[in-house]
Amino acid sequence: MNKTVGVIGGLGPMATVYFFDMVVRLTDAKSDQDHVDMIITNRATTPDRTAYIIGESEDSPVDVLIKDSKRLEACGSDFIVITCNTAHYFYKEISESVNIPVVNIIEETVKHAKENGHKKLGILATTGNIKTKLYQNMCEKYEIDYLTLDEDRQSDIMSIIYNDIKSGKPANMNKFDATIDYLKSNDCDGVILGCTELSILKNDNNLEGKFYIDSLEVLARKSIENSGKKVKEA
Repeated sequence: MNKTVGVIGGLGPMATVYFFDMVVRLTDAKSDQDHVDMIITNRATTPDRTAYIIGESEDSPVDVLIKDSKRLEACGSDFIVITCNTAHYFYKEISESVNIPVVNIIEETVKHAKENGHKKLGILATTGNIKTKLYQNMCEKYEIDYLTLDEDRQSDIMSIIYNDIKSGKPANMNKFDATIDYLKSNDCDGVILGCTELSILKNDNNLEGKFYIDSLEVLARKSIENSGKKVKEA
């Protein structure tokens, strides 16, 4: 079995680059031919997902996401992944627009947490993601307790995502570490990095350990498995 992964990228571009790099690094390969076949769109001009969801913009990204999904299908992709958690607000419309499977990063991340024995998760994601309860609803489906942030701490995370990482700057780790301390003090045994920019933060700052549940890494591993290739053992 050798299946081609279609990647809806550009959401943002650096997260897409990081995802591609992660898939290559996590594949157990001895030659070029052992790696995953991928078709990647990098439509950086896709309208901002959170801005639309919270009513700050009337420019919906859904038509662009559907167009790219159909393009990936037409180019021979066997299944699709979306390198943006918040874009999964439109998961139903996207998956119904094509005749190939669309992997759900939200569900795969929560399933991974469940399989690894987590009981209570802190959720770090965009305000658009939090307000539409993408991760909260999925945690309830899998019977995992969770904690979201108060308004001030959520503002800090949005600043890290938009003002730091999306702007090409180093993440403010004082804000991030304070948020992690808050989650740990409220009995969270893990934190979902539910925005692909936070996956970049984890990589850039060498954050290790079972506590950090990296949604983009979960998606990368799932992509390798679904393609019929082997994931490199830790």
